Amino acid sequence: MRTKTLKNVLDKKIERLKLYGVWLEAFGNPGRKGKVWLFYGEEKNGKTWFSILFADYLAKSEPILYVSAEEGLEESFQDVLMRANVDTENKKFKVIGRGVSLQELDEYLSTRYAPKIVFIDNITVYVEELKNGGLQKLLKNHPEKLFIFIAHEERGEPYTATAKMVKRLADRIVRIQGLVATVGGRTDGGKFIIDQEKAMVLFGSDIKD
Repeated sequence: MRTKTLKNVLDKKIERLKLYGVWLEAFGNPGRKGKVWLFYGEEKNGKTWFSILFADYLAKSEPILYVSAEEGLEESFQDVLMRANVDTENKKFKVIGRGVSLQELDEYLSTRYAPKIVFIDNITVYVEELKNGGLQKLLKNHPEKLFIFIAHEERGEPYTATAKMVKRLADRIVRIQGLVATVGGRTDGGKFIIDQEKAMVLFGSDIKD
């Protein structure tokens, strides 16, 4: 066991995500290595849409991997890509569809040039592989990466015990309701309006950009 002085801690340089504009307002100035984030909400409330918007933004500056394990790469996922107006020419935005095991993903992420930001959509698909220490093993194997997990919601909380575990570990927690993403966790928090017009209908005129 090795101890550190308080000066050692304060002198440590922390690598942070490069966020600007509405993303900086929503997420603050988070560190990026060895972090876990959670996006969750009920079905058809904009989880994947929000996740794709954020992934597309991050991919402007560095490679990201989006694992579309639940929807795959078929029609519904294509629709989300079009709604998000993603940059289809950006080769830094990599996607994987259904059928990839957690072990295969683990092996791919261990390769030299694998992206360091990984979206896993949805936790439910990997629930058996992530429980009983699987989640901890994945995080331990990749301490330099940021994992962003997407989860369903049940009774106001992330669905499955594994998703609740992710929430306890998460540095940033985003609950998506009616196309409004509310950010919490280790930050002052903020809101991101996924679709201003539709959010106004659902929540009223007090919604701000």
